[in-house]
Amino acid sequence: MAKRFLTIWFRHLTTDWLTLRQPSLAKLPFVTAAPDHGRMVVAASSPAAQAENIHPGMALADARALLPGLRVFDEQADLGVKLLTALGHWCIRFSPGVALDLPDGLTLDVTGCAHLWGGEGPYLKEILQRLRGSGYQARGALTESSAASWALAHFGTTSPLVEPGNLASVLYPLPVAALRLPAATLERLRTLGLYQVGQVAGLPRAALRRRFGQELLLRMDQVLGREEERLEWLIPPEAYQERLPCLEPIVTGTGIEIALRRLLEAICARLQREGKGLRKAVLKCYRVDHIVKEIGIGTTHPSHQVEHLFRLFEEKIPTLEPGLGIELFTLDASGVEEAPPLQESLWNPPPGTDDRELAQLVDRLESKLGAGTVRRYLPAEHHWPERSFQPAASLRDQPSLPWPQNRPRPPRLLTPPRPIEVTAPVPDYPPMLFRYQNVLHKIRLADGPERVETEWWIEEGEHRDYYNVEDEQGKRYWLFRAGHYAGDKPATWFLHGFFE
Repeated sequence: MAKRFLTIWFRHLTTDWLTLRQPSLAKLPFVTAAPDHGRMVVAASSPAAQAENIHPGMALADARALLPGLRVFDEQADLGVKLLTALGHWCIRFSPGVALDLPDGLTLDVTGCAHLWGGEGPYLKEILQRLRGSGYQARGALTESSAASWALAHFGTTSPLVEPGNLASVLYPLPVAALRLPAATLERLRTLGLYQVGQVAGLPRAALRRRFGQELLLRMDQVLGREEERLEWLIPPEAYQERLPCLEPIVTGTGIEIALRRLLEAICARLQREGKGLRKAVLKCYRVDHIVKEIGIGTTHPSHQVEHLFRLFEEKIPTLEPGLGIELFTLDASGVEEAPPLQESLWNPPPGTDDRELAQLVDRLESKLGAGTVRRYLPAEHHWPERSFQPAASLRDQPSLPWPQNRPRPPRLLTPPRPIEVTAPVPDYPPMLFRYQNVLHKIRLADGPERVETEWWIEEGEHRDYYNVEDEQGKRYWLFRAGHYAGDKPATWFLHGFFE
């Protein structure tokens, strides 16, 4: 499929924005001004000001001399970039690939998009009408080259839609300024009597290279579609994305569910053919009022099961506000992994972490309770209890060593261990009582000690002697003494966990 690019030129970007904020400026001449080398110059001028021969780059003093009643506003830093970025996000509903064309334009990669609007003619007309209806004076051109689209949008006087293979006949009559060359190069071309693109294209390339350098030849190749122009994408197209434009705006939850199911069926069919599964996905809803609402999901295992993924999204659909209506849905699979086929069994397989139903249960729990609320741990090669485990990245992670077969461990550990006051016979006798949070616990039963050493290759430290104890209330605790008894100072004791 041949590449197709659309360039949109906002002729009065910042002044249109000011007019939208202050409608009284619609027919008045006004400019924005910014300091430049110690003087104020015109940064942007409204259509009424340009009709009075006031153009960007003119000294503000000269502009006021031409039109004493001229209104002047301060130029806002980066306003153009912010406006183009917002308009670029809005244009995502028409194409997944949008690039900023500073200072006052956008370039869209519209390859394969126009058929959704009935062809390139209605497609281009719809975009420009929507932008003009929003208050922006926009021109556009659609060709097989982004540079050619820019040239036609800025200087074209014929049809803005050029069929593949017809670039030369449309571009040759344009002025050489359509090549986007430096001002000095343009002036030299005009001095030589070269005013049109076709005149430059008819000269030998070697002569052009000697006189003007490689840049002129590169611009010629780009505008004629022989060389691709590098674009800085505002939003790079997702490798796995499905789009669903709506003939009429969707305003009901049922309509959102129908659209979501269609998107999931399309993207899951592709993932299944490629042996892949979805791990993360985002549903974006583009509203008529230019607001974008989105919801996202994540899965424990790569999945291309439509019903399972739909249920994960279904929990969050009520948070979407359709407002005046949603006109475009997109589903972006931002996380995709290989999904190896599961081994089928004639009998019920033993339960385990490879069980698909277990993974789906975890996904639904995290969808309701929040990401990271369901955790799995694997053993780690450390002796101290608080270091003896590590979080698993997924259900499929396998332990590199077995869980240690030690004495019983409490299900609840304190991190870090809490210091306590203990009364105990010496040496190596279990404690008789301890005080924790100003509560005295008399110990009725005790088991220990169990010595746990620190790893000498990690850090130097004292060993621990652990005791399982039970107080008179029948509650059981896990205590330890740090290091050996020393005759000149009392032993240090800690509470590390609860047997509950």
